[in-house]
Amino acid sequence: MAEPRIGLVGAGVFGRNHLRVIHSSPKATLAGVYDVDPSRAAEAAKPYGCPVFDSLDALADVANAAIVATPTVTHSAIGCRLMQRGLDVLVEKPIAESPASARALLETARYTGAILQVGHLEWFNPAVIALAAVVNKPLFFEIHRLSEFTPRSLDVDVVLDLMIHDIDIVLRLTGQMPEEIRAAGISILTPKVDIANVRLQFPGGCVANLTASRVSTERVRKLRLFQPHEYISLDYTRKDAMRFRVKPPLAIDFSPLPVTGDEPLRLELEAFFEAVAHRKTPVVTGEHGLSALEVASGILDKIEEHSRVVSQALRG
Repeated sequence: MAEPRIGLVGAGVFGRNHLRVIHSSPKATLAGVYDVDPSRAAEAAKPYGCPVFDSLDALADVANAAIVATPTVTHSAIGCRLMQRGLDVLVEKPIAESPASARALLETARYTGAILQVGHLEWFNPAVIALAAVVNKPLFFEIHRLSEFTPRSLDVDVVLDLMIHDIDIVLRLTGQMPEEIRAAGISILTPKVDIANVRLQFPGGCVANLTASRVSTERVRKLRLFQPHEYISLDYTRKDAMRFRVKPPLAIDFSPLPVTGDEPLRLELEAFFEAVAHRKTPVVTGEHGLSALEVASGILDKIEEHSRVVSQALRG
């Protein structure tokens, strides 16, 4: 198959990053961009000289694959429409606003035969790739993902905005869904949950503690993984990881994991281009996206339950 012609739906901040990578890639052609705001689409397209379309169907007429970088609540409708038009689709994370909407995407991909990839970008972080190569029996995760407040992605809470990256990674490294979820969260600057702390317990005893905040005074992106006789400390932002191992009789040996530097977004998109060109199962499938969303939805239910308990205690 010739290199895929990629259309972009959504010309916001992250959509513009997609445009940059698609335009510079030797593995795909940038077919054009569509956004509900024509002036935003024109501004985003200008540096790359690509066409701007006035409808989703007009874009679908000239592309054979598309990236959906629109608000989460629109992912399912847009993704399904594009797949029904015969396009392969990469939909940004989270896959959809609800598990039911995510299942609609998966079902559409099944009956159309379309490639459906989900934009869980951290799976393409070189440090995460290096970590995945050495994981054998995870026992405990400690993960912090903290950000300063920005006005983007406020259509969803912090669990779907930030924590879902780490939920996806924990699920994939354990190869399991959690058997127990405990969670607490509060709203600070928005009507939605802005900071959350979560404990996931898995069959076999592995535990993951996750904290996510979008109202922090600093930016932190760190993961620690403990497994028999060692632990690994990973920094998502620096894209590096250090491995600490017990060295008999009572010493700790440490060394960096071998990491090959590359931009995660470039790796993600080129994996999508390859899946489209060779009809391969994508690295991050719709099923992966659905699993992460189901756990995130369970977390939000537990946060709501905890909030009711706190409210009753305060009233009492």
